Amino acid sequence: MGGRLEGKVAIITGTGSGMGRAAARMFAREGAKVVGCDIRPDAHEVADEVRAAGGEMVSLQPVDLSAQSGAERLVAFALDAYGGFDIIYNNAAMAYFAFIPDMDFETFARTQREEVDIIFHLCRAAWPHLIARGGGSIINIASTAAKKGSAGQGMVAHSAAKGAVTAMTRQYATEGGAHRIRANTISPGMIRSAQTEPLMLQPGWTERAIARQVIKRIGEPDDVVATALFLASDESSFITGADIAVDGGTMAN
Repeated sequence: MGGRLEGKVAIITGTGSGMGRAAARMFAREGAKVVGCDIRPDAHEVADEVRAAGGEMVSLQPVDLSAQSGAERLVAFALDAYGGFDIIYNNAAMAYFAFIPDMDFETFARTQREEVDIIFHLCRAAWPHLIARGGGSIINIASTAAKKGSAGQGMVAHSAAKGAVTAMTRQYATEGGAHRIRANTISPGMIRSAQTEPLMLQPGWTERAIARQVIKRIGEPDDVVATALFLASDESSFITGADIAVDGGTMAN
């Protein structure tokens, strides 16, 4: 067990798989008490793994954080388990893709609910408790899609949502400064996940993705989570309102 998050309690959303699962493991190894959650009812396995490895984790599932009631349930669950929390890691999200002629409004609106509302509800529910705690770190997952269009994938809904996440996080940072609440975004590029792995099975898709990067490999969940660990720790105590690209150099190329 490491100690970079010793004494801290971290709420991490979407811990049932992918980056959320990797985050639960890494944060627990660094000494955090982890409060996980997922919309899937069978997402408790990672909590069992963390505890078996000597870490501390509880998990709430199923819970829908795109609804205010779900976010309030998660905050109450964290308070009941540990009495407070220091870190909000908004990892969970779901995107829907279509090119502009095929993007209907309901799909567009659903993307906003499951990528923007999901963050708003949890931050709103957690805010007074972070103030009472004396501060904390909010980490929101954005995307390079907020800054760069794509000719190969219909990203109008996803781009709009992640642009909103980036902008609202700067406002959280601005309002949070007086309360020692820091807020930052991470903008992943192409990271291996449940959503991207089917794309990687398409002929030539992975090669085209890598060609747009400076670092010639697909990103792994731990690449993103290691950045989140830094933002969650006191090592980043003078960083707020920032966006960190974890994209293999896509935005530099």
